[in-house]
Amino acid sequence: MGDILFLAHRVPFPPNRGDKIRSAHLLKKLAQLAPVHVGCFAENAEDRSGVSQIAEMAKSHCVPNRLKPLPLAGVEAVLSGKPVSLTAFHCKRLQSWVEQTCKQHRIDTIVIFSGQMGQYIPEGFKGRVMVDLCDVDSAKFESYADAGERVWLNAREARLLIAEEERLAQRADATILISDNEAALFRSRLKQPARANVCVIGNGINAAFFDPGNAIAHPQLTAEHGPHFVFTGQMDYRPNEQACEWIAQHFMPAIRKRFANAQFHIVGRNPTAKVLALNPVPGVKVWGEVPDVRPFIAAADIVLAPLLIARGVQNKVLEAMAMEKPVLLTQEAATGIAATDGLHWMLETAEAEAMCKRAQNLINDRQAYAAMSKAARQFVVDQHCWDAMLAPLTELICQSQDTRNAA
Repeated sequence: MGDILFLAHRVPFPPNRGDKIRSAHLLKKLAQLAPVHVGCFAENAEDRSGVSQIAEMAKSHCVPNRLKPLPLAGVEAVLSGKPVSLTAFHCKRLQSWVEQTCKQHRIDTIVIFSGQMGQYIPEGFKGRVMVDLCDVDSAKFESYADAGERVWLNAREARLLIAEEERLAQRADATILISDNEAALFRSRLKQPARANVCVIGNGINAAFFDPGNAIAHPQLTAEHGPHFVFTGQMDYRPNEQACEWIAQHFMPAIRKRFANAQFHIVGRNPTAKVLALNPVPGVKVWGEVPDVRPFIAAADIVLAPLLIARGVQNKVLEAMAMEKPVLLTQEAATGIAATDGLHWMLETAEAEAMCKRAQNLINDRQAYAAMSKAARQFVVDQHCWDAMLAPLTELICQSQDTRNAA
């Protein structure tokens, strides 16, 4: 069996945000199958601290710092006619390392995590290529443009990324998406969908870590009257920022008419100025980065996920469900999770009164509350463990090796 080259846009460790959680589990699985070489970017000191974990499992690795300012990447993108997403992640050092690694080692398979890294596939590489796009980035930028946000720039990015996604789909032996819905959307945007082998590998959850028996509710929340509503996530990510703005401006005024002491807790790293500006809203508290989100989830009465724009599977939803917490969410946040409304979670449109009614009814019905909490965790344990989610990856890698060995 030959070696595997794994290229990701961020250091997978520590796995403390959605994309890094997925890439970390992918890398661990690949390292079990064959010797693996890892190329990725570090953006901060925390990323650099994770390089030691890469070194422990990788045959070789290259982790340059990603220092290019976004405005510079934007200028380069406009001058070169490329997407900003690609120029922001272009690095001559990493490109040279990839080429040398492919020359010096028997690389049978290249696994790309995130479309930005597809630019590093060497010309003339004869082995198997798998690209995990997770979700359809071009559609995300289209959504931003349609919402009136930096319309020219986001529309341009969407248009150019569609072309790059098409190129990768034709180049790859397998293109991986995170859900059936995302895979269908991806196929619908291809000019030649029949030539693309589109596969689905969903997100898993570490149910042993996100176990209500292993977490103590945050004492400050339990000491104060509620109910307590919690939102977790990377808070410089625009869809999360947008959801928290909606909760603070629409949901909280409505729910506080029903529960005067209702509180909303925003928990996640890198809160933007817009998120921090929500602190003065009655009942709203921005916590920012915390060592462990589990105490906040454990103290929540309901976890909120009213995303208006979303791509892929939301880890925040799976984590809350694993912690036996009812989740109140929109259809956008439910993508890729085949749970049932009213049994495993509460699915609603982003309309404040409708969401408040669902929340109020469940909080006041303790039997229904307990039943949904138990059903939510059991669903995650049964349907979203990482071993089950990554089984198709094992089959794809082994299939590629068998094909090469038979040739």
